Formats: sequence, structure tokens, C-alpha cells
Amino acid sequence: MTLADADRLVQTALAVGAERGFPPLAVAVVDLAAEVIVLRRGDGAMPMTSRIAVAKARTALYTLRASGTIDLPGGIVDSIQHLYGGDFVPWAGGVLVTDGDLILGAAGASGAHAVEDEAAVQTAVRRWQENRSAG
Repeated sequence: MTLADADRLVQTALAVGAERGFPPLAVAVVDLAAEVIVLRRGDGAMPMTSRIAVAKARTALYTLRASGTIDLPGGIVDSIQHLYGGDFVPWAGGVLVTDGDLILGAAGASGAHAVEDEAAVQTAVRRWQENRSAG
């Protein structure tokens, strides 16, 4: 995934949040090594949302599925959070970025309700995928 791709994903997710009237979001895109490519926090978003957005993206990447689909007992979640230095957040808002069956990275959002965070990044990824296949 290129920097331009990551920028486009973040900009689209922020725009989706604004269009739908969500509270200000932070949106992150990470690569396959779980390193941040792009992180932006919208005007008025709480500072902690940046770290949570990154953690949600990393959670999707670590588990190879949307962060909101993880259903584990609290003790296991605590252990995994310890292993990953707190970068494991099993709440909606982190999704994989794929090109067909190929995983390119992940995107995460925070700042609204978790399902709204996820809707923003899911929509951004879907639009990005549609743009790639059309171009």
C-alpha cells in the first residue's frame, strides 16, 4: 500500500464521519508490519482517539479480521493487551485493507460510537477498493 493509498483511506473515512454527523474521528492506516503509514485526528477529536485508532487497526491486522468481531473473555483480552503493549482493542473500528485476497494493511478509527468508527473505515476501504478496480 502506498502513502497515497493510505492518505486516501484516511481522508475518505474522515469525510464519511463528517457526512454522517459522527463526532470528530481519528483515523489510522497501518502496513503489514503494523507500523503507522498515516494518522490524522479531526478537529475537535479527543487526543486519546489517535492511539485508539492505531490500536484498532493493529488489532484487525493481528487477528486478520475486523476488530469488532473478536469475542474473547476479559482475562484473555487482558493477556493479549499485555503482549502487544496495549495495542489490542477488540471493539468495532478496525478493518483489514485488502486487494482481493491480498491483505495490504489495516485501517482503524476512534472518536464516535464503535459501530460508527467501523462504518467510517469500512466505507473508506470499500470506496478505495472500488476505485482501484475501476482504474
